[in-house]
Amino acid sequence: MMRTANPALSQKTFSNIDRSASGRTMTIQGTVNKTGILLALLVASASYTWKLAGDGDLAKVQTLLGVGAFGGLIVAMITIFKKTAVPVTGPIYAVLEGLFVGGISALFEMRYPGIVIQAVMLTFGTAFSLLLAYKTRMIKVTENFKLGIVAATGGIAVLYLVSMVMGFFGTQIPLIHESGLVGIGFSLFVVVIAALNLVLDFDFIENGAKAGAPAYMEWYGAFGLIVTLVWLYIEILRLLAKLRDR
Repeated sequence: MMRTANPALSQKTFSNIDRSASGRTMTIQGTVNKTGILLALLVASASYTWKLAGDGDLAKVQTLLGVGAFGGLIVAMITIFKKTAVPVTGPIYAVLEGLFVGGISALFEMRYPGIVIQAVMLTFGTAFSLLLAYKTRMIKVTENFKLGIVAATGGIAVLYLVSMVMGFFGTQIPLIHESGLVGIGFSLFVVVIAALNLVLDFDFIENGAKAGAPAYMEWYGAFGLIVTLVWLYIEILRLLAKLRDR
């Protein structure tokens, strides 16, 4: 049984899919190539909102940040429910998410100079380290490991949802969003869980390739990795910001 906490790469992703779409099957190298394409699109889009912020057009940055966040969410949901559309929706998602990432990064950079390059280096350093650990089997993806990460990720999602709802009423969950020891500890925990989701994604993609999933699922696997990488990057930004506030 394949299980992952990433909603894009759920337990049933490679079941009930259209295997008549192509004679080719999914490969790990193909997924790596597609991930590179989506990352390039994300970076290009993020560079645009970053430049706007540098030019002082903060009103437009805020607008594009919102468009990227909500538009990316809508496109992600379409992709999850219509997997065969991912060769089109995947790149669109990457561009929209880039608008969000570029905008939020610029805002963090204005308040904490130098924080973005630190977050980028930590994100990719973490991803490559975990990939190496996974390939050398230093981390074994057992069912208990998967269940633990899925449960922790679900708990974080519920906590964030509650926090968002409380925010509409002008309040928030105490301590976890602050720069005290509890807030820093919480952010560190979330960063660890986000990072470990990458391990589950690597495992899931490898199993998908072994299962002979159709070639368009390379795009879907790449899309799932982008979802996790963006989450990890944002959580690292938050952690570094809390540490700076100390």
